[in-house]
Amino acid sequence: MLTLRFILACFILSSGQHREDHLPVVDNMRRYMVIKRIPWPWLRRDTTQNESSPLIPKEGSAKEDAEELSHVTTDLQSEANNGQDQGNPAFTRIHPRYRYSLMDYLLKYLLFLCNLLFTVLGLVVLGLGMWGLISKESFEQEKISSIGTDPMLILVTLGLLLTMLCLSGCVGALRENCCLLKLFSAAVLVLITVQVLFAILAYSMQDQIGGYLRSGMLAAMAGYQDDLDLRFITDEIQSNLQCCGADNYRDWEINIYYNCSAPGVLACGVPATCCVDPLENGTVWNSQCGVGAQLLDEFTAQSVIFLGGCLGGISRWIEQHEGLIGTVAVVAIGVQIMTLFITTRLLESIQCTTTKLFKCCLL
Repeated sequence: MLTLRFILACFILSSGQHREDHLPVVDNMRRYMVIKRIPWPWLRRDTTQNESSPLIPKEGSAKEDAEELSHVTTDLQSEANNGQDQGNPAFTRIHPRYRYSLMDYLLKYLLFLCNLLFTVLGLVVLGLGMWGLISKESFEQEKISSIGTDPMLILVTLGLLLTMLCLSGCVGALRENCCLLKLFSAAVLVLITVQVLFAILAYSMQDQIGGYLRSGMLAAMAGYQDDLDLRFITDEIQSNLQCCGADNYRDWEINIYYNCSAPGVLACGVPATCCVDPLENGTVWNSQCGVGAQLLDEFTAQSVIFLGGCLGGISRWIEQHEGLIGTVAVVAIGVQIMTLFITTRLLESIQCTTTKLFKCCLL
């Protein structure tokens, strides 16, 4: 209303009419402006410091301030709900603070601790792989070309992937970072899918897998003397499963050092891990106990070396421990699925809290 009066007065003054016709209007405007400039007593501010001044502490001021703040907060929230003062940028809103439930906190720190544990495990595996590569001098110029076939590279890759995956879940859970948690959950989902598909393929391709194992075992026997990793793996399999060769002990003829046409003392022999008793008197390792074993018939050789092949030993070991293998596989898949559900629940809690706060800010 005041704005309309002011515009009307300006319009009258700027028009070409006589000033005397508009004197009442001008006088009213001047009178109004004079009234607005009068310092009315109830509009004055007391600038003197007294007992009620905020600069002078007094007894019980904290309690009164808290009560006053609660009243102001209630008034502001009621005005915000009624749609008042929405166009005023200086209008201050006091929002409630949303908290997670106890279950959300438990799931958050459970996810954090589990990922922290597997991060440490991944670092250990990565360290073992790097130690193996460095100890074998695989980074030397003459050996760097064959590093792709080094078994220690599997440990390095596995440790690196495990560390990165679990570290993203660990940091994402601790910092409540939705991007890292989504990345972690997607990686776990892909990992579960790959494991399930691998199990299905392994069950449906048992014959082909047997052929791949036989080819791998023969390749390891052929490079037994030239590759320390292949020698270690072959020795561990033969000594633990009490076997010799892939199908039988005569398979060692594939190795150029144990072939009967090879020169040297190893010709027509087998490694010491094929021997029934490789220790002389139970104390000294006899590396020559398998010399000439391929020339013996089975009846004579059975008292010196193991006659059965390692492929049959692997099949028997799997049949004897299939219950344990199945239990471990189910538990591993179950832990990953549970981790996926915990991550999803934590993401929902974070997004729900963020949405509530955002809606509250828009009020």
